[in-house]
Amino acid sequence: MAEADLLCDYIAKRPKHLRTDDFKTQFKTKVSAGFDPEVDLEFIGVANQTTMLASESMAIGAKIREAIIERFDEEHTSAHFRSFGTICSATQERQDAVEEMMEKPPDLMLVIGGYNSSNTNHLAHLCRQYTDTFHIQDASCIDVGAGTIKHKVELDPGAEEILDEDWLPRGAFDLGITAGASTPNNKIGEALLRILEIRGITVELTAGLQST
Repeated sequence: MAEADLLCDYIAKRPKHLRTDDFKTQFKTKVSAGFDPEVDLEFIGVANQTTMLASESMAIGAKIREAIIERFDEEHTSAHFRSFGTICSATQERQDAVEEMMEKPPDLMLVIGGYNSSNTNHLAHLCRQYTDTFHIQDASCIDVGAGTIKHKVELDPGAEEILDEDWLPRGAFDLGITAGASTPNNKIGEALLRILEIRGITVELTAGLQST
């Protein structure tokens, strides 16, 4: 968003905008060869990383559209600006579902998926804004015997795991579970089973169905 603000200031020619040379220096590793901001920022399309957090992407697109309006007026906006919805539908569905869940946040949220998965990291980041959240790779991160959990607490894919003890709330609590777009359903079930085992709840599996 900070870079988007610099871009928008330049597009709209606001008083605080960077000089052309400073703008080129700021974005020198992020543009195509021969890029000229004085020419190439008059017609803009916005596309999104397929697993980006949709709300952030939309906010950036909206800011750029506002700058285009400021520069060319609203009547000519459609000739100078287009936004492309390239976010994966499975990713979008999960983000929408989590946002709905967070209207009344559970006491604890479990997010399951690879630490290098962009969409899983964004789901965990979204959940942390509302409730205690644990991002795990799979059920192996939950040690039933010790009652511990290994999880990642930062948005950075390279962040190290940490180990938490006594992580489940005492007594009855609401548990929310979500998973990255590529996380198989059975991985979600395995993690839930381990949490139930820690609480001493016996689960019988018959003909592919689960009953407690």
